Amino acid sequence: MIFDAHCDALMKLWMDRSLSFQDGKSLHVTFPSLLEAKIKVQCFAIYIPETVPEEARFTVALEMIDIFFEQMIERFPMLKFVRSKRDIDALEENEIGAMLTLEGCDAIGTSLVKLKTLLRLGVSSVGLTWNWSNAVADGSWEVRGAGLTEFGKQVVRHLNEAKRWVDVSHLSEKAFWDVMEIAQFPIASHSNTYRFCPHPRNLRDEQIRALIEKNGMIGITFVPYFLTKEKEKAAISDVLRHLEHICSLGGARHVGFGSDFDGMEETAKGLENARCYTNLVNELQKHYSEDEVERFLFRNFYDHLPQ
Repeated sequence: MIFDAHCDALMKLWMDRSLSFQDGKSLHVTFPSLLEAKIKVQCFAIYIPETVPEEARFTVALEMIDIFFEQMIERFPMLKFVRSKRDIDALEENEIGAMLTLEGCDAIGTSLVKLKTLLRLGVSSVGLTWNWSNAVADGSWEVRGAGLTEFGKQVVRHLNEAKRWVDVSHLSEKAFWDVMEIAQFPIASHSNTYRFCPHPRNLRDEQIRALIEKNGMIGITFVPYFLTKEKEKAAISDVLRHLEHICSLGGARHVGFGSDFDGMEETAKGLENARCYTNLVNELQKHYSEDEVERFLFRNFYDHLPQ
C-alpha cells in the first residue's frame, strides 16, 4: 500500500477541461494508474496558478473541489473521499482513498471564513504558501524571506484547533521556524534534503530534525531539480539517498513520499508517472526490511494523521 502526500492532477484537470481522469494522456496520475501502482491514499492538491486574478482565486479553489467530486469521486465508485484514519480504515481492499489538500493560502486572501469553508469541504492539509509571498507568509523564493504574518499565525492556530496538517513545503526558512513554534501538526508534504540538493525548496538538517522533534512528516518528492543538481540524471537512486539521509537524522518513522506528480514537466528516470511507484517499491525492497518499506510507503503518513 502507498500513501502519496502530494500531486497536482486537479490543477491540470482545471486548466485543460478536455483531460480525463480515466485516460488523460498528459496526466501522471489517473484512476487506472492508482490501481496499477496499488496506491491506497492519494492526496490531491488545490493549487491556484499565479495567472489567476486575486479576486477569482477562492472561486477557482471551489471549482477544483467540484472537479474532485464530479470527475473523480462520483465517477469512480472504488475511489472514496477520505479525511481521517477512520475513513482510511473503512476502505475495502480494492478501494482507494482520495484526500483534498490546499497548496498555498492565496485562495483565502485574508479571510479565515474562506479557510474554514475549505476545511468544512474536506481539506485535510494546508500548505501556507507556494514559492512567493501571500497574506500568510513568504515563500521559499521570496527574496525578502520574511516569516509568518499576524494573519498567518491565526491560520496556523486555527489549523491546530481543527486538527489539520500545516504543510511547510514552499515556506521561507524564517516562516518555517515561525511555524515550528506554534504548529501542532506540521508536515513537509513534498520536500527533499538540502544536504544532497541545495535548492531553496529543500530542508536543511536542522529543519528536518525540528520536524522529527515535532512528530511531523517529510514526503520525499520526485521532482528532478529537488533530487539532484544534475537534474537530467535524476533517478530512483537519488530518492533513496534523500530517504537514507532523513533516516540517519532519526527520521525513519517520519518520512514517506509526496511525489508531486503532475506538478513537474520533467521526471526522474524510472518515476515517469504514478504507475512507476512499482519501480520504487522494488528498489526499496533491496535495501530495507519489509516493515521499513511498509512504513515509508504508507504507515508513517497514516500514523501521523491528526484525526
